[in-house]
Amino acid sequence: GGATRPGDVVRTRAGRTVEILNTDAEGRLVLADALSLAGDLGPAAVVDLATLTGAARVALGAPASALCSENEALSAELIAAGRAAGDRCWPLPLWPEYDEMLQTPFADLKNIGDGSAGTIAGAAFLKTFAPAGVPWAHLDIAATAWLEKEQSHRAAGATLAGARLLIEWLRRTSGET
Repeated sequence: GGATRPGDVVRTRAGRTVEILNTDAEGRLVLADALSLAGDLGPAAVVDLATLTGAARVALGAPASALCSENEALSAELIAAGRAAGDRCWPLPLWPEYDEMLQTPFADLKNIGDGSAGTIAGAAFLKTFAPAGVPWAHLDIAATAWLEKEQSHRAAGATLAGARLLIEWLRRTSGET
């Protein structure tokens, strides 16, 4: 009886209200609160990783994670780190027009888009909770987090997608060579 249902409106940690239209999109609500909390900690940058959407697999397949960010410098750093680490990502746009698909008359925003550009819709949702003035990027690892078949250079199963990329990015941003 206490479960979230389509049509419910919930309040996030940041105080924004969200209309729930898809109860399978609960991960982005958790990430919204995590991004809000991250902002309280005064980070130099925030990069979140999540198996957020199946649409990432449709857009890019398994060779690369989807990267969404409005910060071109951070995007370039992550792409370069991913390339060096063998953990590739590819940028998708987060233009203001995509924000429109999250509008609803019942809350500040809804938890899913209009059925198109699913990966971007998920990232556009998260963007509204990213700390203001802090470089932020989202990596959708839905297609890269799990390897269905063994390959010549790695076993089937969990891939730790994003881990090598983040380690390389942190190594580079700390000045370590």
